[in-house]
Amino acid sequence: MGQGWSWQGFTAYLFNSYLLGGAVTTVWLTVAAIAGGLVLGFGLALARLSLRRWLNGPAVFYIWLFRGTPLLVQLIIIYTGLPQLGLKLSVIESALLGLVLNEAAYLAEIIRGGIQAIPAGQVNASRAMGLTDAQTMRYIVMPQAMRLIVPTLGNSINGLLKTTSITSVISMEELLRRTQVLIQEKFMVLELFLVAALYYLLLTTLWDLAQRRIERYYGRGYGPVDKAPVLAAELMEQR
Repeated sequence: MGQGWSWQGFTAYLFNSYLLGGAVTTVWLTVAAIAGGLVLGFGLALARLSLRRWLNGPAVFYIWLFRGTPLLVQLIIIYTGLPQLGLKLSVIESALLGLVLNEAAYLAEIIRGGIQAIPAGQVNASRAMGLTDAQTMRYIVMPQAMRLIVPTLGNSINGLLKTTSITSVISMEELLRRTQVLIQEKFMVLELFLVAALYYLLLTTLWDLAQRRIERYYGRGYGPVDKAPVLAAELMEQR
């Protein structure tokens, strides 16, 4: 190819199977990182809210550490540093571990904020009605907190779709890495980067549509906050 812009080169790689495979990797990396991050983040959020110092302290330190250092540095330490301690991980394992650990710190704060937004009076009322802490969290707190958590969580997923590109520094075969490989072979920098940008734009647009549906679902699932005592009473009747 010549050094100038090539429409032929641009269109030829719009539906290139190699790049499409990289886009698929980007998607499953995002899904896996969010799933792992939610599980770990929920545990961190509960520990962060705990009055026990042996739970609260480590959670605060973890969140401070992973929010305060770049994901790029974390990935390099995991991929190149851990082997020096006798723990050697593959590229995929390192990428997943780094993304999950990093994302969990941010999701923990999102979840904590959603839980703390629920008035304490509702928690006290549910306990007075005989609900356990687990039932209160499941039936009273989380359904309402989700309405606050979902929009911010959706933005995190949107950002993570693009943040996965950082894993290319440890040779993870996601969209950006495969784009760079093709650029080195074909010398079409602008064309291939534009194709990659369109792929990212398509992925984030599709997620934006899904996020709106999820937000509508949780928005209509529960009414104003004062319905929580009614829900608690219904649960008591079912016991």
